[in-house]
Amino acid sequence: MRDYRKQLLNKLLALDEIDSEHLPVVTLDEYFTGNEQEESIAPNQWAFGRPSIRELYAHFSQIQARDDVQCVLVGLHQDWGMALENDTDWPAAENIHIISTAPSHIAEQWAEGLESDGIGVGWPYGKHSAAPDPQNGAQVYTVFWD
Repeated sequence: MRDYRKQLLNKLLALDEIDSEHLPVVTLDEYFTGNEQEESIAPNQWAFGRPSIRELYAHFSQIQARDDVQCVLVGLHQDWGMALENDTDWPAAENIHIISTAPSHIAEQWAEGLESDGIGVGWPYGKHSAAPDPQNGAQVYTVFWD
């Protein structure tokens, strides 16, 4: 059986070595595959309207499949490293980044029903050096939770 948590932690450690000044980002699959810890993302909204981890994964996977979306990435929380100290904790995530050419009125719809604090433009904490650059007129949209 594959240890997805360990693979994710190893990737995060490598990303942190590349750029420790900015929070790492990983793909949807890297973050959500094997993750059953509901409080790993938007824990304050879990049980208060935020969809389950599986539903979040499905929601953002549908967005990622759109022709106007370059990629969808999970932005880690500053405390993601706490998962290194516990054998069961999944690294904490802060937000979801969507690189897309979609206009903002379309992108705003992607945050509906997520009990998020909305969607903004850009990397809220700066771009990690290993994060992809937007291509062909795309921009970064970020779905964020308090």
